[in-house]
Amino acid sequence: MSDGHTPKADAGSALQDAYQRWSESAAAVLAKSRRVSADELPGSPEELLSTSLPGSLTVKPLYTRRDELPEPSLPGEFPFVRGSDADRDPIMGWRVTERFGDPGSPRDPGAINDAIIDALENGASGLWLSVGADGIALDDLPAALDGVLFDLVPVTVDAGVDGVAAADALLELLPDDHRPTASTVISLGLAPLTSAYSTRPDVDLAAAVEIAHRAGTRARALRVDGTDFAAAGATDVAELAFSVAAGVDYLRALTDSGLSPEQALGQLTFALGASDDQFLSIAKFRALRRLWARVADVVGAPGAGGALTHAITTIGMFSQRDAWVNMLRSTVAAFGAGVGGADQVTVLGFDAALPLEARTSSPAFSRRMARNTQLLLLEESNLGRVLDPAGGSWFVESLTDEVAHAAWALFQTVEGLGGYRAALDGGFIAEQIAESLAERDRAVAHRTVPLTGISEFPNLDERPLVTADSATSATTPVASAPPNLVRTAHQFEELRDASDRTLADVGARPSVVLVPLGPVAEHNGRTTFVANLLAAGGIAAVNPGPLRPDQVADAVAAAGDPSVAVLCAANPRYREEGAAALDALRSAGVTTIHVAGPASAWPSDAPAPDDFVGIGVDAIDTLTSLQQLLGVGARSGAGAANR
Repeated sequence: MSDGHTPKADAGSALQDAYQRWSESAAAVLAKSRRVSADELPGSPEELLSTSLPGSLTVKPLYTRRDELPEPSLPGEFPFVRGSDADRDPIMGWRVTERFGDPGSPRDPGAINDAIIDALENGASGLWLSVGADGIALDDLPAALDGVLFDLVPVTVDAGVDGVAAADALLELLPDDHRPTASTVISLGLAPLTSAYSTRPDVDLAAAVEIAHRAGTRARALRVDGTDFAAAGATDVAELAFSVAAGVDYLRALTDSGLSPEQALGQLTFALGASDDQFLSIAKFRALRRLWARVADVVGAPGAGGALTHAITTIGMFSQRDAWVNMLRSTVAAFGAGVGGADQVTVLGFDAALPLEARTSSPAFSRRMARNTQLLLLEESNLGRVLDPAGGSWFVESLTDEVAHAAWALFQTVEGLGGYRAALDGGFIAEQIAESLAERDRAVAHRTVPLTGISEFPNLDERPLVTADSATSATTPVASAPPNLVRTAHQFEELRDASDRTLADVGARPSVVLVPLGPVAEHNGRTTFVANLLAAGGIAAVNPGPLRPDQVADAVAAAGDPSVAVLCAANPRYREEGAAALDALRSAGVTTIHVAGPASAWPSDAPAPDDFVGIGVDAIDTLTSLQQLLGVGARSGAGAANR
């Protein structure tokens, strides 16, 4: 006789009970750390432990079967969340797509061909070519591609204003019966709509549509390049929304010219940036396919809605300082793009954000490291041998769903304004991305978005990238990057550039003396914090070791009578010796005194210091003020472009 319970109901009840126990335990820990009772917490443990991401996304601290969503269809089936290619080779995985023809690379077509063939023989499986005035000469394209088998290797062209001529030249090389697959797509790379935002030179839309008619089924003419938005600081949600909006405008132009929806959909490819936010990159590529499938469904061609994607490591995340760390950023980004189901992945060279004259490694070495980054993931880590390896993860599926919903809502706003071109001309897209950039810059300044080797663990002794009389590295244009590039690290790197100029001018960096009170065990945490913060702004920290207030004057004199000092001690020590140490510093002629820690750590009845330096401080504002006090004159930059 049934008691009315089912195994599924019992499992759900057990899960709810377990989740409640976790919540109670987490609440107890949070309450203890805040020195309050659990019922005094300002929210639930899940709310307090959740992480907010740009684009109004939220990552919860724990995902369980309660977050489970319906299982998506198989790869190659609508809505294509798990991949657009049902026939992807699980031995090869995604296509390792290498870029050729950029400034600094050989111009001789024979040398270019040798480099291409060598790359294909050593792990590359896709080509991305810079063609035209700044790349491979149009007349040299046949020689550069000699020996390349188009039925095995996908080829993408980036030719800017020479796009029509480059497209014709490539089409001339393709057999009339050429029928590329999703893995061997030929992309002519015409991107007039997204280039119109970044001001990257390109062809006009009418010319691109005409090329689409000539391409037929042999190639895809139009490219939706979301990296133009990402380079300027767009969130992942905004990059997706504006990419889909541009894609829809392409569809309108193509169908207005006489193509069917199926034919129009077959003329598009997508490029997106892959960042070092691993899970967000995974979700972004999965969400794009879901969004584009929805567009295809609306226009009546759901079966043609599999978005073909080219992932490119986001150059905005690359630092110029400690550039070797970019190899690690690229590895995480390539992992996210590959697991997210990108059809092609390009890892830019680790020194791609450096001015050409500042690069110390050969282009061949940079390309080899970039290629081997992907080969390690594919061959040694076996990532490509499983289609959609993150599929079914409660977290990844939930994040994909949240990203897709947020991007679709923003896309609908763009449509409500009249579509992509109307939103672009009206300034909406620029305004949205400017807000995203400002939010990102604030997060970087407060170091809630940490940058390894830049804002965290900087190497102050790193050799300056450029000479004192040249343009600053942070504002020098980056070869092959969009003109609107604003790199994440630009604020800190501009401060480091100013410090380098001071070093070149006077033979020493700006410096600040630390005044550690009490034994090392008491002040070490704060002296380390302050020294790293100062180094992030190119300021050296002089640490004389543990001091008593009566030793402060001698320490100041030994440090060369600096004008700025930072007191570092534990809170009880501030109450015991802080006022005396502050008075000793004033008497020794130190004009600006900061205290390490929050304002609440300083005794209320003691004379106030000039400022406090602690976790959450606006590091850019603090370091800029310190540089000014120390006589460092930051050279004015060239605006936001290529920072």
